[in-house]
Amino acid sequence: MTEEIRAESYVGFDSITQQIEHKLLKRGFQFNVILVGQTGLGKSTLINTIFASHLVDSKGRFTSDEPVRQTTEIQAVSHVIVENGVKLRLNIVDTPGYGDQVNNENCWDPIVKYIKDQHSAYLRKELTAMRDRYIQDTRIHCCLYFINPTGHSLRPIDVIVMKKLSEVVNVVPVIAKSDSLTPDERESFKEKIREELVYHNIRLYPFDTDEDDQEEVAVNEAIRAKVPFAIVGSDTSVIIDGKSVRGRKNRWGVVNVENKEHCEFMDLRDFLTRTHLQDLIETTAQIHYEAFRSKQLLALKEGVNQRPAQ
Repeated sequence: MTEEIRAESYVGFDSITQQIEHKLLKRGFQFNVILVGQTGLGKSTLINTIFASHLVDSKGRFTSDEPVRQTTEIQAVSHVIVENGVKLRLNIVDTPGYGDQVNNENCWDPIVKYIKDQHSAYLRKELTAMRDRYIQDTRIHCCLYFINPTGHSLRPIDVIVMKKLSEVVNVVPVIAKSDSLTPDERESFKEKIREELVYHNIRLYPFDTDEDDQEEVAVNEAIRAKVPFAIVGSDTSVIIDGKSVRGRKNRWGVVNVENKEHCEFMDLRDFLTRTHLQDLIETTAQIHYEAFRSKQLLALKEGVNQRPAQ
């Protein structure tokens, strides 16, 4: 192990962190999220609520007798959000509501294929002789997986889809529209889901690594104890105690989206943006993309070795 030496006088290389920050701020950051779940669970509304911006048009009903509008194909929309001089290029990928059909066999295939296609596109650019200085990154960093608030257990299709997705992307499950459950029902449902995830050996994000210190391990354990996040999204404001807050009315009263006693939206938002945003990006590159890259390059090598000599 190399011995650490303290400089006898100030050199100045400790300013490298500011140099890196300056370059990163100029370049901005890229974050790609995919929304997966049944139709009518408020996928678009939640992403708008998380980033406090109108990013995706909601497909919810305007009247109770209106049929639910559906996403019929995978759609990506991009926005640049600026906060205190930091530019975030946000790519949101909305997917058709899976499990809506009579025959749902292999309904997850288009989603898995889309995620792998982004890895494949990045690999092609990476292997180009004259590659770009900064490769445009469309690799999916996070999959928000929406669970129907039945209060019973996961549907068999949820188990299959989450297992398939967890092999190629960071999956973060959320219980959508959790205000339809009482607090006791919500906690019981969350516990059942955690038990099923363990039973079916579904490995969800965040992952612990050898590089994590004790504080990071403790934060990850606290996150895993909350998964799946019981959330409520809202594009509208309501008045509570004379203050305008994001929320919505239900049969029990008014749900304040930003009140941790009402739902876990704030925990989810802080997790995605304030504590694990960079780790989601790094985990995608170092684990999911690296596994895809290794597999593709090995297959390429084997294909070359099996060619007959000229």
